[in-house]
Amino acid sequence: GLLKAIDNFQLEHEVNFSTYAVPMVIGEIKRYLRDNNSIHISRSIKSMSHRVQLAREELTKTICRDPKVSEIADALELTPEEVVFAFNASQEPLSLYDPVFNDSTDPVYVMDTISDQSNCSEIWLEKLALQEALDRLQPRERHILEARFFEGKTQVEIAGQVGISQAQVSRIEKSALQLIRSYYKQTREREEG
Repeated sequence: GLLKAIDNFQLEHEVNFSTYAVPMVIGEIKRYLRDNNSIHISRSIKSMSHRVQLAREELTKTICRDPKVSEIADALELTPEEVVFAFNASQEPLSLYDPVFNDSTDPVYVMDTISDQSNCSEIWLEKLALQEALDRLQPRERHILEARFFEGKTQVEIAGQVGISQAQVSRIEKSALQLIRSYYKQTREREEG
């Protein structure tokens, strides 16, 4: 960028060299970083990612907590999928050989933490067992678990919505989770036995 500025600078424009050179150097640095990134991301996606980040910061200031994906999507009139895509696009790629944990004897690399998804039938069976366990719950128990774990609501929010105390929500949640664990354990024992 500096060499390009030196070559193209003309004294007759009566502008300081630094005034002319700084934007050119910055532009060349940006172009280099854009062109030499290991993964090319279009300008429109980078722009969307920047808008999502700004909206997240604004919402965090406004509501005093990290906003949900749906709240960011609503604020920007995007779909939740587009918001997640924009977040992911702004992340730096990792090497499989990047250390995740490194003590003096044996480092753990990213590749060591990635699970093998080749046994999809087992995952499918686990999801099916979980669905069956959820189906066995009473409607109120199921509603509380769905609100708590799928919608991200607090026990206090659920209590207000359902019309019971937070302590009752806590007891129902604990009981429902215990029923699911018990049913899931029985299902696993039947499959293995």
